[in-house]
Amino acid sequence: MSLLLEEIIRSVEALLKLRNRNHETYVDPNLDPVLLVPGIAGSILNAVDHENGKEERVWVRIFGADHEFRTKMWSRFDPSTGKTISLDPKTSIVVPQDRAGLHAIDVLDPDMIVGRESVFYFHEMIVEMLGWGFEEGKTLFGFGYDFRQSNRLQETLDEFAKKLETVYKASGGKKINLISHSMGGLMVKCFMGLHSDIFEKYVQNWIAIAAPFRGAPGYITSTLLNGMSFVNGWEQNFFVSKWSMHQLLIECPSIYELMCCPYFKWELPPVLELWREKQSNDGVGCSDVFLESYRSLESLEVFTKSLSNNTADYCGESIDLPFNWKIMEWAHKTKKVLASAKLPSQVKFYNIYGTNLETPHSVCYGNEKMPVKDLTNLRYFQPTYICVDGDGTVPVESAMADGLEAVARVGVPGEHRGILNDHRVFRMLKKWLNVGEPDPFYNPINDYVILPTTFEMEKYHENGLEVASVKESWDIISDDNNIGTTGSTMSSISVSQPGNDQNPQAEARATLTVQPQNDGRQHVELNAVSVSVDA
Repeated sequence: MSLLLEEIIRSVEALLKLRNRNHETYVDPNLDPVLLVPGIAGSILNAVDHENGKEERVWVRIFGADHEFRTKMWSRFDPSTGKTISLDPKTSIVVPQDRAGLHAIDVLDPDMIVGRESVFYFHEMIVEMLGWGFEEGKTLFGFGYDFRQSNRLQETLDEFAKKLETVYKASGGKKINLISHSMGGLMVKCFMGLHSDIFEKYVQNWIAIAAPFRGAPGYITSTLLNGMSFVNGWEQNFFVSKWSMHQLLIECPSIYELMCCPYFKWELPPVLELWREKQSNDGVGCSDVFLESYRSLESLEVFTKSLSNNTADYCGESIDLPFNWKIMEWAHKTKKVLASAKLPSQVKFYNIYGTNLETPHSVCYGNEKMPVKDLTNLRYFQPTYICVDGDGTVPVESAMADGLEAVARVGVPGEHRGILNDHRVFRMLKKWLNVGEPDPFYNPINDYVILPTTFEMEKYHENGLEVASVKESWDIISDDNNIGTTGSTMSSISVSQPGNDQNPQAEARATLTVQPQNDGRQHVELNAVSVSVDA
């Protein structure tokens, strides 16, 4: 039933986007250049065959994804260089540079066979910015990179320095606006700390979105112990398996650099909890179950024991993949660079972070009835989380702790990846990037763009019926004063779903009211009701 309501809401939003879109290509030559920097897993990666020069996409792809991922992407860390190198000596990983770097960070699987939303990255923001007058290769650029690597790997930082110079020259010598997402914020901060002079030369504004400045404690703890799924539901059958991703990430410096920052003064320090069973000392063979708690540095012993026997089968050969202490030492030095980085005086910094979602902070394995007996079996346990406020991945406390002098720090209710598509974020970006005319609805008191919106949802059961109602209203800001000036309009939408043995019969109806535009605002109200018959 809820899917029917969601279908209606999405249809309405798509309709309104089409109705208010200016189809003519608009380019504003006066805009300052923008460089988009993605986070972990946010860049298309291609494998190049050294023998024939053939290049194929290994991240992200759907069909054959898991096999190609294990063959071409699995790697080992080289402590002498700080680089993780693919196990396949015949291939190397590169990032495609098409469309001034935007291709690699737009739609991560351009074929879009399945999983369309799950592989969108900067797509919505790119489309939005092109509508504002930005132009690919002139004022809008992307920087994709091998996200397996350390955020302070010199090879990556050298490429970033070249990109800054390229953008600067292509835009006619204009200073750059950086927009980073998630771990991209750590890479930018590492560059700023190690190459402050270059950063100040080319950058005028840095806007960090959902950056885990002090780590993503709960999310990364479970990732190192259990792996990570980027696609949920039935689509996992077509994608990289959680186990394959786990074996890759154990050798990735970037993951270790996202672990909890142990020296940060957390309001509530993150912990790793284990329900353990141990034999009692009464001599009668009984066992006791109790809860153990480990803080960040103490938990490293658990990581070590849990992954001590971890192996992977690569091309018929068994390779050991334990918790990598060499990477841990490298990551510790990276955290020092991040902690000491200073913002150049001529650069303005803005921080946008996600709120209002339960976000993993501490992790617990086992319970009183099913305790953990052997730490090497920890990978098979389903973790439970102690959550705090955040974007579902990064806690608010971590995202806010940038350690820099910020012009503004703004919390936006939203999900870690989804915040890149949020209309409130778009309006803040327009303000901070000085796009178009000054926004009359921008509130300078708290640096927050206010779009008065409401969302109400109610569910109840009555006489074999399950009823859900949704009321949503929002404002559309447009420069086109000809839209909706003739009076309010009302439309009706209905969606039905026939019943069967597994799913009950359901029907959803909605009324959409669009008010005339007034002072640049057009008010929209949606009222929807869904009824499901309990078969």
